[in-house]
Amino acid sequence: AAAVGAWTLYPGRNILIVDFGTAITIDFVSERGEYLGGNISPGADTRFRALNRFTDTLPLCSFPQQEKPTLLGNSTRSAIESGVVNGIVYEIEGYIRDLEQRYEDLRIVFTGGESDFFAKRLKNTIFATYDLVAYGLNRILEYNAK
Repeated sequence: AAAVGAWTLYPGRNILIVDFGTAITIDFVSERGEYLGGNISPGADTRFRALNRFTDTLPLCSFPQQEKPTLLGNSTRSAIESGVVNGIVYEIEGYIRDLEQRYEDLRIVFTGGESDFFAKRLKNTIFATYDLVAYGLNRILEYNAK
């Protein structure tokens, strides 16, 4: 649905769609409207909970209060916060870099509850669309009603 929504908003463009939620979904649609695939990885809250649950002594953390986390933490809490946030930023930067090398005119679209948080931390031009999935579902409904 996110891919359909993105293609409806940006037809004729290569589009990387990143949906930040419990999981981070990464999808790619070519300029010809072909869905070429995607990936799924744990979202930030899932990563924070996993570190707490599957280790004996690590505390449950959440998003850092400062605008940008430090590169390296100087306490257990700041190391977890920086590790999760920077890990996600580096993950997304890697997808953007690799896709920009392969595809011209790449449009990057963020959606989901944490899209603003991460859009502020990436250097690329990002288009944040909160209701992208709903937009895509509506487009699918319209298409099927024909």
